[in-house]
Amino acid sequence: MERTHLSPYTNHHQTSTTKRPISHTYSDSGGSDTSPDDDKWASKLLRECARAISEKDSAKINHLLWMLNELSSPYGDCDQKLAYYFLQALFCKATESGQRCYKTLVSVADKSHCFDSARKLILKFQEVSPWTTFGHVASNGAILEAFEGETKLHIIDISNTLCTQWPTLLEALATRSDDTPSLKLTVVVTATMVRSVMKEITQRMEKFARLMGVPFEFNVINGSNKPLGQLTKEDLGVQDDEAIAVNCIGALRRVEVEERGDIIRLFSSLKPRVVTIVEEEADFTSSRSDFVKCFEECLRYYTLYFEMLEESFTTTSNERLMLERECSRSIVRVLSCDDKQNIGSGDCERREKGEQWCERLKALFSHVNFSDDVVDDVKALLRRYKTGWSLAHDQTKSNTDSGIYLAWKDEHVVWASAWKL
Repeated sequence: MERTHLSPYTNHHQTSTTKRPISHTYSDSGGSDTSPDDDKWASKLLRECARAISEKDSAKINHLLWMLNELSSPYGDCDQKLAYYFLQALFCKATESGQRCYKTLVSVADKSHCFDSARKLILKFQEVSPWTTFGHVASNGAILEAFEGETKLHIIDISNTLCTQWPTLLEALATRSDDTPSLKLTVVVTATMVRSVMKEITQRMEKFARLMGVPFEFNVINGSNKPLGQLTKEDLGVQDDEAIAVNCIGALRRVEVEERGDIIRLFSSLKPRVVTIVEEEADFTSSRSDFVKCFEECLRYYTLYFEMLEESFTTTSNERLMLERECSRSIVRVLSCDDKQNIGSGDCERREKGEQWCERLKALFSHVNFSDDVVDDVKALLRRYKTGWSLAHDQTKSNTDSGIYLAWKDEHVVWASAWKL
């Protein structure tokens, strides 16, 4: 395929939130007459460009990339933003520059990452959207119930959520009717940016545990030194007299697809009282060998996410812009990088839906239904946010309960589940 020389990184300084009235069309025997003035113009142009890349149609690729470059902006409306971030991935795919672009994006993000900015971003996101707090509440409820009556607790946390889940659990332990148990929290860090702020997090967690009066031990393990599935009980500091819980929020998607069975076997070897898993509801795995199908699913998922951000934050929100920029790395990673390329540990980004995770987990675990109390807590959480959010129950094709879902405008976006041996 002839390589295009169009750069998508120019002409994006406009701050208008309205689409510009440009009406370029592309039409040939296999082309499209989509106008950017149509509703959802971005998704139409992006799909057309993805098909052109799949078909190696250089002339059409050049034309559509040029159109997207003219119309997109990281500061515009939802269509302009989607066009901007997906244009970057499509350009990298067309020019086979995905690996280089991804490493650059990660390097830039690492250099600007600090604890205060990361903490403020997470807290603001939790304030305006239940996207992350949904999983925290569901998982904490299941863990607390599994630990009922136990005095020596150990949570293995593989989440990269900066430990924002745990203060409420520490409060709950401090107010238990029986003696306050001891808690060991072992955090397995897989993301480079999280590793850089763990010193501050450790200090804050230890201080909060002292305030709550909970005997507390906090350990951090670098999960990038070896594949997660190769970690051992000794690596994790597991003791025979401890009640174990394994908590995974948004982390399993970063495990290489071929290694996911290994990590589930690791969980089983720890003999946990409960395993809690929360993942975003998207499938970037089953279609990974079909670029157009994978692109369609990626566009579907991020359209929902960007629309949610648009309705949750103000137009000028800096936090919204930061969350959107975080998406750019994932989009480039999924659509423009070969899985076989050695990009770095913990950077897989191959999401799977709840039903797919159920198929993997049920080989060694049994599903645990969330109790009525936990479900009530989740419903109470959702009532704190704007309308549009709901709790959904779903069943797998085998007609068994597969967990609970956070739904945004009736579309499942996050899946939460609990499992036992």
